[in-house]
Order: sequence, then C-alpha cells, then structure tokens
Amino acid sequence: MRQYSADLTPPWKKPRPVPEVAAEPGLVVEEPGTGFCGAVIRCEAGTVTLEDRFGKHRVFPLEPRGFLLEGRVVTLVRPPSAGPVRPTRTASGSVAVPGARARVARAGRIYVEGRHDAELVEKVWGDDLRVEGVVVEYLEGVDDLPKIVADFAPDRDAKLGILVDHLLPGTKEWRIAQSVTSEHALVVGHPYIDIWEAVKPSSVGIEAWPRVPHGQDWKTGVCRAVGWPPENTGAVWQAILARVSSYRDLEPELLGRVEELIDFVTV
Repeated sequence: MRQYSADLTPPWKKPRPVPEVAAEPGLVVEEPGTGFCGAVIRCEAGTVTLEDRFGKHRVFPLEPRGFLLEGRVVTLVRPPSAGPVRPTRTASGSVAVPGARARVARAGRIYVEGRHDAELVEKVWGDDLRVEGVVVEYLEGVDDLPKIVADFAPDRDAKLGILVDHLLPGTKEWRIAQSVTSEHALVVGHPYIDIWEAVKPSSVGIEAWPRVPHGQDWKTGVCRAVGWPPENTGAVWQAILARVSSYRDLEPELLGRVEELIDFVTV
C-alpha cells in the first residue's frame, strides 16, 4: 500500500527551508520586525544580544527564520560548544594572558573615589591590574586629598593615580584636584555626578539616565524616576554592576580616564 504523509499542505504553500547560521560574536544581522541591525555580542540559551553602531544593545529570541543576513532570511542558532574556550580579550579589551600570575604589587597605587567606583574598576580592569601589579584602593572622599597625597609621598618609583567623580572646571572637586601639584601624582576624573552614569543606559535597559533636580539625592532620584527601589540603592547598584560585562558597557569618558591612570602608574 502507498504511504501518504499526514501533512496535506500544498507544496507551493510550504515555507522554503532557510539556512541555519551560528550566532558567532561579530556576526552582523538584522531583526526584520524592528529593523534593528547589529553585531552579535553574546548568545545564550534562547536569546541573542546585538549591538548596533551607536553602542545600543537589544536582546532578541532565537526564533526560526528570525533574522536577515546580507538580505537573506536565516535562522540563528547557538554556536556549538567546543569545550572550554579561553577568552582572547579581558573585560577591558586588552589582550588576555592565559595562565598569567598576578604580579607582586607595585609601590604605586590607584585611589578611586567611591566604593561603587572601585567595584566597577575591579570588574572591568581587574585582570589587567593584577598582571601589572597595580592595587586599587577605595577613597572615601576628596576633601582631604592634598593631605592624602602628602602622606603617601609619591615618587618616581611609587606613583599615585586618583580617579574623582564629577571633575568639572569650577567645581569643588576641580579646585581640590588643582591643589595637588606633585609630578608623581595624577588626578583625573569623569564628568558624571555618580559612577552609575558611566554605565551606558542601554546596558541597563533604559533610554537615558534621568535628570535629578538639584538638591535631591541623585541615586534616590534616579531610582524613583526609573521605578527601581529607592530604599535600597546598594542592591540597585549590584543589579547595575551585574549588567556590565566589558568596556563596551561603559561610556568613553570613563574608559579613557582609567586607562590614563594605569599608564601613569606603570610607566
């Protein structure tokens, strides 16, 4: 007897098969439903994250026939696992040194204003700092910065780098930084009121960091505007930090200043 298929769909109505393409990092595709075009930066179970040319991230489900590759419909699939893969780059974008041991700590130091700032620097630049033997220390505030520098007594073999929040001409922080005159100490800063702002809004799922009226606590104001719990800004920060995987999630104004400090204390 003849065997008949249970599928009675006419051949001309059946969708044509499309190629499956591994969602390897760097592959540029378009999601036709939204028109979002970007490079694959990560692929996890059931989802793929794309980054467009402006640095904006979007997460899409891995659905059949879900993307366009050079104008052709394709099905993105998770790349096959070939066992443990050693990263070729650190989170800061530097070339990774597999198996490298932490160098004995230098006499020089980097001081970072704010506990959250120090945590962010450690997460993104920690591998680089250990290879270079640079210790990052938490600086509670900059009001006593001249005395702190004097007590440290930096010299050619023990340089001191300091990262300050909201370092803009005319501000209190700027005036204090100007009072540090040692050639072996470098004070740099970013323009943000708080280090949260140095994380790209797209990385934490918002369009932009809210503007908080002068006189209000900035973190609390941001949480209220966005809908995060304002009574526990510490937990909110940990959630923000968890969304930072590499330098791509940070604003250039912070990246350049941290790299400048690392170069200063290691040269």
